[in-house]
Amino acid sequence: MRSLDELRASLDSLDHDALRRRRRSNALSCAPQATVDGRALIAFCSNDYLGLASAPALAVALAEGATRWGAGAGASHLVSGHYDVHDELEAALARFVGCARALYFSTGYMANSGILPALAGRGDAIFADRLNHASLVDGMLLSRASVHRYPHADAAALDRLLGASTARRKLIVTDAVFSMDGDLAPLAELLDLAVRHDAWLVVDDAHGFGVLGPQGRGAVAEAGLGAHPEAWRIVLVGTLGKAAGIAGAFVAGHADVVEWLLQKTRTYVYTTAAPPALAHALLESLRLIESGDARRQRLQALIDCFRAHARLQRWRLLPSRTAIQPVLIGANAETLAVAKALLEAGLWVPAIRPPTVPAGSARLRVSLTAAHDEADVIRLGQTLMHLEQIGGGR
Repeated sequence: MRSLDELRASLDSLDHDALRRRRRSNALSCAPQATVDGRALIAFCSNDYLGLASAPALAVALAEGATRWGAGAGASHLVSGHYDVHDELEAALARFVGCARALYFSTGYMANSGILPALAGRGDAIFADRLNHASLVDGMLLSRASVHRYPHADAAALDRLLGASTARRKLIVTDAVFSMDGDLAPLAELLDLAVRHDAWLVVDDAHGFGVLGPQGRGAVAEAGLGAHPEAWRIVLVGTLGKAAGIAGAFVAGHADVVEWLLQKTRTYVYTTAAPPALAHALLESLRLIESGDARRQRLQALIDCFRAHARLQRWRLLPSRTAIQPVLIGANAETLAVAKALLEAGLWVPAIRPPTVPAGSARLRVSLTAAHDEADVIRLGQTLMHLEQIGGGR
């Protein structure tokens, strides 16, 4: 029983430090309206930024895909699980983001954790923003390359690290939109550094794809980097389970780079392919994203509305122009208490604590979507201000 007792003691320690995570089961489909434990809530938790997850057109497309292609793929892509509709989706994704080729993955975590070991190994060096997503961190560790983490969005510090490196191959790795802060990486500066130091630039645009840039083409397009003469250095990752409303991810870039990743990315080669029905539905999602300027304009209006009505003093609304609006509180227990008070008020906002964020920076992660009502966004801002004034997190 010693091993089990050790686990129980570790769980008790998580409780003591207000770090245990708990799932909440929603009885409704993905939308701002949720029902948890019989209680009606307005959810500010979802990454469904354009409100497509429950869009009737995607439900119809998914049903059509299942009717045409069945329920499963049957094998890995390189055995017999790759279908015409996968090819069609990859070609459409590549065109949409302005790259020569794209590779479709089952999840974003598999894409990020797989492509870094395929691009770098022993003797190579990876230079990563300190606030990168855990999937990128795991990919770096799996690569066995030397890892250098630079201060968040600090291009000058990165320049010094790159200049001091004698590695044969160098990778700069960054989120485009940082998932717990909502701010953007200085992508143009990072590409300039990649050119100067002969490095690759791996960009995880999980939270920008579908939302930022012309027609939602993402943060790289917004930064105008597609026309850069050395844009071939960019390895772009996009997620299809957030703004796209379904599931999966893709990696896009130069045709030879994507071919290499197809050959060498273990999380692509050694797993059953995603159901072709999903690829069928994602083609419709891509069409909705491309024609979705009205959704993006509404989302921006709601972001502006929230920031206008969440005028906090002791807690801090971090600077962000994206759908991710973090409210920095600091202490784990206080953050949990605020999240609980919001829940009691019918507002579901997740409490984010270490190790997802650095110690002492626990926060509420407010996620806005085009499907939210303005009145609910105002209500959230005003409730936060009221809780701060009465010490509702203490």
